[in-house]
Amino acid sequence: MSTADSDTWGGSRAAIQYHYDLSNDFYALWLDETRTYSCALWHGPEDPADLATAQRRKIDYHIRESGAVGQRRVLDIGCGWGATLRRLTGDHGVVEAVGLTLSDAQADFIEAQQSRGVGVRRESWATHQPAQPYDAIISVGAFEHFAKPTESVPERIAVYRGFFERATSWLNPAGGLSLQTIAYGTMRPEEANAFMKSQIFPDAELPRLSDIVAAAEGVMEIVAVRNDRMDYSRTCALWLERLRAKRAAALKMVGSETVQRYEQYLKLATVGFRMGKLNLLRLSLRPVVRGWRGAIASNAV
Repeated sequence: MSTADSDTWGGSRAAIQYHYDLSNDFYALWLDETRTYSCALWHGPEDPADLATAQRRKIDYHIRESGAVGQRRVLDIGCGWGATLRRLTGDHGVVEAVGLTLSDAQADFIEAQQSRGVGVRRESWATHQPAQPYDAIISVGAFEHFAKPTESVPERIAVYRGFFERATSWLNPAGGLSLQTIAYGTMRPEEANAFMKSQIFPDAELPRLSDIVAAAEGVMEIVAVRNDRMDYSRTCALWLERLRAKRAAALKMVGSETVQRYEQYLKLATVGFRMGKLNLLRLSLRPVVRGWRGAIASNAV
């Protein structure tokens, strides 16, 4: 990847900060106690687990799928407020968990926690230069910000391929990547809601599963993929319910315009996932093994 690419790929810092730096306290009002801002994981519609339990289950799923349990050094790309980082070092025996974020508010929060073994870097995957390899990589809810609406499909695929190439270069031979992203379902990109694209997630573009497959070909092997869109519909509905329950406090924090904007966003997202216009993909990937020596090194045979 060229220097020019690294300057423009990986998500817009201004767009990330527009959404995620709004107010840590505002998000804490309606997210669960883990401050996890991505789709939770339930075992079907009858699963009675509460939101916090389902979020921890999601985090543990990605930790297992990436092969991070008991490892020395793990990377979390788009680390949010650090729930996965703290889970890695506090519950899964990881010595060092490194998070990447372009949000100053999120980085400030993680640094203030002073959690053992947890570090955060205010940078994109496109400019990240690790001093040592990682044993596993996790990325939840960041892939949606990698490409831009102005890019053609081939250009977007090139961005995604650049990400997979960099992730592969950072991993130890037996390492894996667990990836979670919203993706287009039955909805075409030109049908995307203008309010969502301009007022909620500016300068971001969703992938299609076919884009991810094309980008990974020859670089990373897709070991497993699942579409948990109904889990995201349920997550967004619970977030909306929690925001409405704390509406008075939210109004004091961010004002009526912002509260109304987030209520509309969460309602649209709840319906979009339920209808299948949007998908929620969880993918497990491993670097493509090249040659017998590589296969032996990665325990593939």
